[in-house]
Amino acid sequence: MRRVGKWLGRILLALVLATLVVGFWKREEITRLLAVNSLFSEEKIVHNFSNMDAAFLTAPLPRGAGATTELPYGAEFELPAGTGQWIEERAVTSLLVMQGGKIRYEEYYLGTGPDDRRISWSIAKSYLSALFGVLEDEGAFDSLDDPVVKYAPLLKGSAYDGASIRNVLNMASGVVFDEDYLDYDSDINRMGRAVALGGKLDDFAASITETFADPGETWKYVSIDTHVISMVIRGATGRSVPELLSEKVLVPLGMERDGYYITDGAGVAFVLGGLNFTTRDFARFGQMILQNGQYNGQQVIPVDWIAESTAATAPTEPGKEGYGYQWRIPAGAHEGEFFGRGVYGQYLYMDQKRGVVIMTTGADRNFRDDGVNELNIEMFRKITQSL
Repeated sequence: MRRVGKWLGRILLALVLATLVVGFWKREEITRLLAVNSLFSEEKIVHNFSNMDAAFLTAPLPRGAGATTELPYGAEFELPAGTGQWIEERAVTSLLVMQGGKIRYEEYYLGTGPDDRRISWSIAKSYLSALFGVLEDEGAFDSLDDPVVKYAPLLKGSAYDGASIRNVLNMASGVVFDEDYLDYDSDINRMGRAVALGGKLDDFAASITETFADPGETWKYVSIDTHVISMVIRGATGRSVPELLSEKVLVPLGMERDGYYITDGAGVAFVLGGLNFTTRDFARFGQMILQNGQYNGQQVIPVDWIAESTAATAPTEPGKEGYGYQWRIPAGAHEGEFFGRGVYGQYLYMDQKRGVVIMTTGADRNFRDDGVNELNIEMFRKITQSL
């Protein structure tokens, strides 16, 4: 019995040591997974959205060595009635209103501040659209009607085999992808866990095989479509998205701080939602788009691309919100009214006719409730009209 007990003790010791070794080597992955699983919890969401580099791998987005572009202040104004209640109910963390290139209102809430680099979520899609427009103007792609597999051969045999670049830009790829953030086993949440654990987004996209419609037939918001655009960009240029975005879009803006992208385990940018900038730096990008791609005397994004990408060209339901190339167009929009939107209350709203940019970040855990998006757009319109 003594000998048996001795061997059992050795086996238990070996198991404990093995567990400790695995735990040491996987500590970062486990830490990231735990962080992802509590990313949207009520007590942590505001802090997490200002510190995404604590939960994910990241890649820097250098602002460059140039001077910071000043954002001058214009005349103050009173927010319209009901704005305070909206800010509280929607868990707004920052609100910045610009008109004519000047800040008319700027405030931070729930313990956040102007130096916080907040997560963009899907506003990042609009940044990628802008980059794509620069590269398209430079001749990186032969045609928007080229099949995506021409530049991303890994997608051959996947659900994307047969879709064109234009289809994917329009979110009309026809692929099946469950975007339910409240379902633990949805595609979007499985993808998030894969990113946290060092998986490869390219492989995730290539693993999708099911379609619900022919490419170009109907619109459905599918976030992985944006990653496919990045695969096309990388295949056409041989360069990374962070490097290209920083060089061609960000450096001309004269941002206050470097930004960063969340990345997967291969260092590939999480382009569908992983940008992190200060509220003011998001607003600088918005001001550039508002000015038809021109900023500081430089044509950063081609004028034609701004018009084309913000037009409601996707096959959406008539009378509903429209969609362009990774930009949204509100129902009943007048010319030059469009926006980028991220989950949990991130908005970059523009009204070119009135010269207004509104950037707001949030931690709204009820963002998917019926009518919330429409209510937010209504509030932005009220603010714009009260200037």
